[in-house]
Amino acid sequence: MAKDFKQYVCQACGGVAPKWQGQCLHCAEWNTLVEEVVSKNVTAPGAAMKQKSSGRKQLELAPLDSKTPAPPRRSSGIAEFDRVCGGGLVAGAALFIGGDPGIGKSTLLLQVAAQMAASTPTLYITGEESLDQVRLRAARLGVIGAPLTLAAETDLTAMLHGLRHNDYGLVIIDSIQTVHWDALDSTAGTVAQVRACAGELIRLAKQQGFTLMLVGHVTKEGTIAGPRVLEHMVDCVLYFEGDRNHQFRILRTVKNRFGATDEIGVFSMTQSGLQEVHNPSALFLAERDTPVSGTAVFAGMEGTRPLLMEIQALVAPAGYGTPRRAVVGWDSARLAMILAVLESRAGLSFGQLDVYLNVAGGLRITEPAADLAVAAALVSAAVGEPLPERQVIMGEIGLSGEIRAVNQLDLRLKESAKLGFTSAIIPALRDPQLPNLKISVKQLKELRQFAQPMLKSKN
Repeated sequence: MAKDFKQYVCQACGGVAPKWQGQCLHCAEWNTLVEEVVSKNVTAPGAAMKQKSSGRKQLELAPLDSKTPAPPRRSSGIAEFDRVCGGGLVAGAALFIGGDPGIGKSTLLLQVAAQMAASTPTLYITGEESLDQVRLRAARLGVIGAPLTLAAETDLTAMLHGLRHNDYGLVIIDSIQTVHWDALDSTAGTVAQVRACAGELIRLAKQQGFTLMLVGHVTKEGTIAGPRVLEHMVDCVLYFEGDRNHQFRILRTVKNRFGATDEIGVFSMTQSGLQEVHNPSALFLAERDTPVSGTAVFAGMEGTRPLLMEIQALVAPAGYGTPRRAVVGWDSARLAMILAVLESRAGLSFGQLDVYLNVAGGLRITEPAADLAVAAALVSAAVGEPLPERQVIMGEIGLSGEIRAVNQLDLRLKESAKLGFTSAIIPALRDPQLPNLKISVKQLKELRQFAQPMLKSKN
């Protein structure tokens, strides 16, 4: 009879070590190894060991150009959620939804489950709350009458038994860190438990054809807690982002085997739950009444959606020896680069000034096309002159001060014109053809072409 043995598993990366040591050799993290007891006789819960077949299984081959039908999709009833998932939920797919505690993951999925329950049998399994707590949230959201099945369970064997004997179209597990399998001698939420429980649930979902949604926590660094292999096991990884001090919430795709990545869905948190924001650009710019120095409007792209957002900058004399640089919603290293280019190529000096930069609405910008809008806001704040009220700015800045082209320029300009903007500053185009829009376009090759006229107006 095989004996149990001990191993030490890293809670950060899932690496295995034969003995305890202070630092994990796989990810170099300290004090993350946890002792786990592994039984060689453990089999999958509720399943018997299958005897090996005497014959060998043949490899099935297929040509590259063979046509297969697109996977059927089920609409969740929430357009923003369907957009992020690639057009709807795929039968047999596994989705992982991560986010900070209290950001609204359970609220969003309860609304999705209530909408889906009207057309397909839906099961919502909670491991963190009681059934009464879920019912209270449903009453607050106004979905208490939905034909939704609830369960409060953390035992994996009981879950698999119930799923095998019922025909569900959607199953939500909130959260995977609370699920426990008795065959493993470790606590719920450890690497071994999360990996084994998620693997069994995903395997059953693909066998029976129901859509599986797993809720997970994130670490302080903003990454999914537990082993990275969990992200490779699922078909779609979604992050629910936002600031608790703002009403806006962003559902972002970082992986999708059945659709495009980098898509976002925008929601607004209200007393009655999450509400879809169909035109986020107009909402983010709703409080932009009068032109103020240090503000610029940037036309960005989030996946296939153009999104206009306001960038705010403030400069003030440094009160101490070292000037301060504070950034919210943008990369601080890129801000340092833009400041250096403005000083060396455009003649502005920020050496004795505190610089504060903020993206309004709690959004976060990652694309380099926002460089020119950030530089415009900084120049406007430095000279104290506001930019034109109905002007949108976009462009990437190089270290030599040149303004580089941005992708999907036509979509950005169309969205700007639709929202009433009358002028735009863009990089100089090699192909002068632009869409026929009611918006005047100014093309710039270098950053000093924008900064020097504003400096002259100040003097």
